[in-house]
Amino acid sequence: MKEFAYDRAPDIPTALALLGDDPDARYLGGGTNLVDLMKTGVERPARLVDLAALPLDRIDRAADGSVHIGATVTNSDLAVHPDIRRGHPALTRAVLAGASGQLRNMATVGGNLLQRTRCPYFTDLTGPCNKREPGSGCPAVAGEHRHHAVLGASGHCVAVHPSDLAVALTAFDARVTYETTDGTGTLPFTDFYLPVGDTPHRETALPSGALITGVTLPPPAPVTVRSTYRKVRERASYAFAIGSVAAGLDIEDGIVREVRLALGAVASRPWRAYAAERALTGRPATATAFTDAADAELAAAAPLPGNAYKVPLVRNLVVAVLTELAQEADR
Repeated sequence: MKEFAYDRAPDIPTALALLGDDPDARYLGGGTNLVDLMKTGVERPARLVDLAALPLDRIDRAADGSVHIGATVTNSDLAVHPDIRRGHPALTRAVLAGASGQLRNMATVGGNLLQRTRCPYFTDLTGPCNKREPGSGCPAVAGEHRHHAVLGASGHCVAVHPSDLAVALTAFDARVTYETTDGTGTLPFTDFYLPVGDTPHRETALPSGALITGVTLPPPAPVTVRSTYRKVRERASYAFAIGSVAAGLDIEDGIVREVRLALGAVASRPWRAYAAERALTGRPATATAFTDAADAELAAAAPLPGNAYKVPLVRNLVVAVLTELAQEADR
């Protein structure tokens, strides 16, 4: 491991000053992704700025019902918080579907959002990878790509985003708040992650040196209260998804009044299923309508030879999750 400097920031201005514009410095939250990448040599920071002492470990509900989640709140604390469990159960289920209990106890919300989109080629320093070495190539396109992207990919990278939490936040219009030396900023979650394009090493729209301070959820609504998250993986113990869905459904008199859908493990970023939402809104809450909506979204899929199975898997997953929510509405 490369030798590095270590600083524990006592406040946000100090953290921003310590990181500055240094491309070789990194913020350190729980370290569950960054430290692993340092051990393999993928990440080689010259300085770590520890954020554990910052006052960002609270979950607060505002007068209008919106909920602000501090960036250093652990995933475990987020999953059990009563405001999240009542108003946004899909988030609770997404967090509990990710990693192990030990990792959730360490991992922070801000760090979860910034974990690298990666595949085995990214961590293999003996070969090329456009995310690790821009311009070197993407061996997954012609190589092993069973778990890779079927939507929004490019020839430069076909890895999929690993976060379960980010899929749920994308579905329910969360906003990321951050600080820079120029002041405070916010980004809607749907704009937070960049399309892969020809610059897969650039993953978020955060300004250089920005520090995520939290995530804000809109006030609870019927479409967030009746919500869920379901993840398919190849083994029952903790593993990355091969397909996942965050969904919320508001039905009145058998008609879909509002629906939220986001897909995971299908693209380089959490995938908001806008085409499916448009296709389903105003239609009867039936299996046929759910299937049509899924097909509307997946019409743009461009699977590789080894991962075409993901298209029917995700279609069936969308239909199953929406059917489950519709049945709950009838009870």
